[in-house]
Amino acid sequence: MNAARPRPGAVLFDLDGTLVDTAPDLIAATNRLRLEHDLPPLPYAQVRAVVSNGGAALVELALAQRQEIDRDAGLQRLLALYQTNVATESRAFPGLVELVAALDAQGVGWGVVTNKQRRFAVPLLSQLALNPRVLVCADDLSACKPDPAPLFEAARRLAVDPDRCWYVGDHLRDMQAAVNAGMLPVAALYGYLGADERPESWPAKLRFTDSESLAAAILAACGEAA
Repeated sequence: MNAARPRPGAVLFDLDGTLVDTAPDLIAATNRLRLEHDLPPLPYAQVRAVVSNGGAALVELALAQRQEIDRDAGLQRLLALYQTNVATESRAFPGLVELVAALDAQGVGWGVVTNKQRRFAVPLLSQLALNPRVLVCADDLSACKPDPAPLFEAARRLAVDPDRCWYVGDHLRDMQAAVNAGMLPVAALYGYLGADERPESWPAKLRFTDSESLAAAILAACGEAA
């Protein structure tokens, strides 16, 4: 891979479903919301497939049998439930703690660009002892992915040209944002893919079905044996 691609100047990650497996805590909050409305819990896999679509989609899934409930109120309640337990069961995907430590040791900048709000992202990363050099959240700018603006902002803060950055994500919008920013789009296929997703059609240059293979490839590209 070193011969095929230049050494990355920086590696940027999506958060949910890419760097951190946040599904357990999001699913728990979703099912607590259902419990408050006398509904039984949904299967883990069913909710996991919706996680990347955001809080509104989780509320719609949770309250599909309660159309009379205001969705905005439901969303605010879901977010309140989630905020109290952002990192109870969430963990970095296998191999990625070691990866970012190696990037730090080599002086390769890394960061997180997420459509998650800062009030959730900061405590989550803090509790997991993950310290990206840059964190760009949904409420930092007026535009979110797939708009390239958040990726450009991360590259600017790292003082690295966008075309020397890799962006890793588990959703089509991540790949679109990377392409729009002129970054190398890397697909994390171990993330939260819905049943109707077709990642083979995404404009990704690299694809990984597990996080440890992703980590090994990035380390190899940076010139360190995995």
